[in-house]
Amino acid sequence: MADNDHWTTIESCPGVFTELITEMGVQGVQMEELYTLDKQSLDALRPVYGLIFLFKWRKENDARVAVPESDYSGKVFFAQQVISNACATQAILSVLLNRPDLHLGPDLMSLRDFTADFPPDLKGLAIGNSEAIRRAHNSFLPPQPIVPEEARAAKDGDDVYHFISYLPIGGTLYELDGLKPGPISLGECSDEDWLERVRPVIQRRIEGYKGEVRFNLMAVIRDRRDALAERIASLQRRRDALEAAMPGEGGSAAAATAMDVDAGAGAAGGAARAEGEADAVATQLASVACELKQAHEELAQEHAKAQRWHDENIRRKTNYIPLLFNLLRLLAEKGQLQPLVRAAKDLEAEKRRQAGQN
Repeated sequence: MADNDHWTTIESCPGVFTELITEMGVQGVQMEELYTLDKQSLDALRPVYGLIFLFKWRKENDARVAVPESDYSGKVFFAQQVISNACATQAILSVLLNRPDLHLGPDLMSLRDFTADFPPDLKGLAIGNSEAIRRAHNSFLPPQPIVPEEARAAKDGDDVYHFISYLPIGGTLYELDGLKPGPISLGECSDEDWLERVRPVIQRRIEGYKGEVRFNLMAVIRDRRDALAERIASLQRRRDALEAAMPGEGGSAAAATAMDVDAGAGAAGGAARAEGEADAVATQLASVACELKQAHEELAQEHAKAQRWHDENIRRKTNYIPLLFNLLRLLAEKGQLQPLVRAAKDLEAEKRRQAGQN
């Protein structure tokens, strides 16, 4: 494999994958890490476009039969993985390219349209040959002064990790694994209940790895900032409508209470009703104000999280080796390097001595 065809290994992190999705031209989508599969946690993230599951790969006897290509062609975008280190990006693409409701951007739309009639292996090759996708994927490889050798093939005993996708397509829940010959149908589902149906599937896979804890599950969801901005706008409209309906100076409540008591019980009853309506509106206004405050706080948290992800990704992409070289050079020029080396060696020797005594 030539250097310009190399795909680097990227870290499994929602901040990395969210920026990767953005780099590929997709708008309004982010990744969110899941720590539980309970219904409340998943419902809070809706709409969920798909799930990405990372697990330690091992050879297994999977009796499940892949859906024949003739049955899913034109309905499901499925690509076999034919390039190394790209399973994370391919798992993400398996979700994005099967969601017609997403704004994919020109590069992914062109890829999807161009490969519509391709078999799975050629779809995988098309992904591997996409300069836009490879460039976005490899943007998380920091510049290196020394070009490393190509990653060696995994040997027995090596830990190998793999990404697969789960999502609903056309009323069917699918598992999309680029190492399999085709999609795995997990049964019928709807957009409302597919998360309920996929939960036991993932739990069974996790339970099959006794003693293994290195799993990672992420949801491909709508950008939380966009969702919260819409929620805030809706709450503000509701607040404005309630304020307009709230009796004020000269309003129905004030007029009713200003009536002469000699007008009789009817006037008194009208005043009471108006006062009750005003109390009800005031209660709703207080509730909306509370929801607005919470939504603004959540939006501020999402902006802070996005900034933190951005800062972390800058550090991931930065080559610190020149800085270290120059720091060591300056310390040597000032005669401070050798004393630091000796002090470090003495400290390490002392730690070993103490460990030996214990």
